[in-house]
Amino acid sequence: MTASENGSATAALRKAEVSAYGEIGASGLRVSGGRPQDEFHRNLRGDRAIRIYREMADNDAIVGAMLTAIDLTLRKVEWDAEPADETPEAQMGAEFLASCLGDLNVPWNQVVSAALSMLPYGWAFMETVYKIRGGDVEDPTRRSKYDDGLVGWRKHALRAQETRARWAFGPDGGLRGFVQADGSREVTIPIEKGLLFRTTSARSNPEGRSILRNAYRSWWMKKRIEELEGIGIERDLAGLPIALVPPEYLDDGASAEQKSVLEEIKKIVRDIKRDEQEGIIFPKQTDPDSGADLWELKLLTSGGRRQFDTDAIIARYDQRIAMTALADVILLGHEKVGSQALGSEKMALFHTALTAYADEIEDVMNEYAIPRLWRANGFPTATMPHLEHGDIEQVDLAALGEYIKAISGAGVVVDPTLDSYLRDVGGMPTPETEPTQV
Repeated sequence: MTASENGSATAALRKAEVSAYGEIGASGLRVSGGRPQDEFHRNLRGDRAIRIYREMADNDAIVGAMLTAIDLTLRKVEWDAEPADETPEAQMGAEFLASCLGDLNVPWNQVVSAALSMLPYGWAFMETVYKIRGGDVEDPTRRSKYDDGLVGWRKHALRAQETRARWAFGPDGGLRGFVQADGSREVTIPIEKGLLFRTTSARSNPEGRSILRNAYRSWWMKKRIEELEGIGIERDLAGLPIALVPPEYLDDGASAEQKSVLEEIKKIVRDIKRDEQEGIIFPKQTDPDSGADLWELKLLTSGGRRQFDTDAIIARYDQRIAMTALADVILLGHEKVGSQALGSEKMALFHTALTAYADEIEDVMNEYAIPRLWRANGFPTATMPHLEHGDIEQVDLAALGEYIKAISGAGVVVDPTLDSYLRDVGGMPTPETEPTQV
């Protein structure tokens, strides 16, 4: 290393020491006009990506099934407000948070469902709206189940992905707000008033990454094969329409009247279908010399089975689509292959993915929503609780029973804590502490 190079390196290190609390590098996210440019496929950029992911979610049976399975499963998960510690103040803080969750304008599980719209699009932005808890009054900014005068949540309102005009970034590349196209005008919702849920935060991209991204090619191929399959079935059942017309109608020197007639015949051939309103009126004219028909419309039928099994091809793409989201468990029983152990492994992977999605909702609420609520009320930070979701994976009661039998044989005693857990997972009632007086 030369003296000049050594001097430059030393200067850079000194600058790094001075800038220890600031950023020197960048995330690498390319942004143009407030929109991330992190996707190489042109069909999956900007508004076009939102339209395609909407079509995949709403039109494809497999995509719809796996998104519905995720949504309904996570909506059933229990959420608890956990106190910061065992002090009475912390317990009261947890009770207040629980009351805020139950005092929203829609049930909390509906908020979870809205946040899960991040899955097909990669992100979901919600605007937090507060209220003064003023009891049963007409004013929606004060209407509440409680009349303690504290600041609570009125709603966490989803701002539809289709309304995203652009993102507002700061000079340092940090996210400052969500710019929404509201009809003919634009409104900017500052990030301090919003909650951004993302499937991933790679490159600090506010739009995350759709869980359908890796399924796009399989979906595209499947969609077109299904369209060809439908056309092929129709043609096989109805036949391929063929119209025979006099040669002069196909000649370049045909008259305007002849060309007009030819266009009408083309339309008939193109639109012909076999249905309850079928029927065609076609001219009857014969050659005066040969007696052959000059006009004829007939259906050419298929000569046999096609070479490709489209059912197997479409099934293959269905499996690939489900696999990209670790949701191929929804295909169990349809494939007619595989073992119970393999099914258990797939279910475990699916539950791992669901846990990650629930963790994202939990983290955003704990990192942003709850601290803002505490500051709005002037509560001490030490009393701030955290939101925690329950278990997602359901316990296999048969396997648990065998396990309990095994440990009981080894001399393990079922204590009150274990008894309470077993009753809870088994859906059994808690025994009464005092005998009931008859």
